[in-house]
Amino acid sequence: MIVKQMVMGMACLMAASCAMMPAGEEAPTATTPEAVAEPAPQSAPLPGRTLAMFTPGPDQACYDRDTLPSTMVVDTHNHFRPFGGAAIPFEETVSYLERTGVLFANVYGIGQSLPFSSGCEYYLDCVGTPAIPSMQNDLANAANLIDYDPETVVLTLSMTFPDLARPQQIPDQIALLDRTYDGLFRWMGEVNLVKQALMGNGHVATPMEAIPEWAPFMAILRERNIPLAIHSDLGSDETPWHYAGLMEEVLRTYPDNTIIWMHMGLSKELTTLAAEEHIAKMQGFLDTYPNLYLDISWRVVPDAYFDTSEKKAAYVAFFNANPGRILTGTDFVASHVKTFEVYEEEVAVNSAILADLDDEAFRRIALGETYFRMLDLPYRAPDICKAP
Repeated sequence: MIVKQMVMGMACLMAASCAMMPAGEEAPTATTPEAVAEPAPQSAPLPGRTLAMFTPGPDQACYDRDTLPSTMVVDTHNHFRPFGGAAIPFEETVSYLERTGVLFANVYGIGQSLPFSSGCEYYLDCVGTPAIPSMQNDLANAANLIDYDPETVVLTLSMTFPDLARPQQIPDQIALLDRTYDGLFRWMGEVNLVKQALMGNGHVATPMEAIPEWAPFMAILRERNIPLAIHSDLGSDETPWHYAGLMEEVLRTYPDNTIIWMHMGLSKELTTLAAEEHIAKMQGFLDTYPNLYLDISWRVVPDAYFDTSEKKAAYVAFFNANPGRILTGTDFVASHVKTFEVYEEEVAVNSAILADLDDEAFRRIALGETYFRMLDLPYRAPDICKAP
């Protein structure tokens, strides 16, 4: 659900984008194949999960953890567009949210697009093919959201285009979105500070010396209260803290910006780090930088770090101690080869730890109160029902 707004013609946007595109990059288009796809099947929210439950007022009901689901209400990390190839139709992706009881979601694109001419759909299947920073997915998401504007879920548009190693162009690109979609983009990310998995597709770690050059666009984000969600690998199994200094430099340089650290810095390249070491490092960052939040999305995290009762208990204690700093998500990528069952499993796997949280942490993390306050949304997580 978004506020309906009158928008300018796409001809104006495309003329402006052609003038502003970096040399060698094609102008993005907002006309997408899925715009003419068959309508998605109608679906109803998971029983007990409706926006009315999250609307504040004297009659707002409490949330009964014994009878209602423990899965996430907010998917802050959902890629409605893939790296390449066709996307799942927008309406169908929204139906996936409804059917799993996800009532709030961030609409991510993918900031790095695989060239159409390559025929590639997933970057790891096309090592050697460059994944090129582009605005095309963000423009497509915005057009689709305005066309569809669902009434049963609340969607927040995110800017995924920024190339953090070349920050000089980012303010002009934000201005480009403003010309047609002013006020609709309230989030930025997922953007890559360093992502080892993409290095086979031309990605390199953002140079330390580029970070101070972010100042102009970071000022825009502060003025608009727009959070920045960053993918920044801590390191690998061989060198667990190799890249940790990059994120620390960002946090040190921009302490007044709201920043979300995707996946708590974990990745497929770092799956053997001791839980207590990782938790201690994350707690140190949270204590030092009050505007830092952690995203616990992506099944790599539960598969490698919540996979034993001892490790799971350690992370539950960590989340209980920091309930206002943790955000839920799936990291689902809506490629046309995915099905509802894939998304349903991602919600279940990434939500499994939430059932073990104490009531305060459950309300703020699983029921989304931290997310609502971050974006100043007119919603409130219900109180947890108390036993008679």
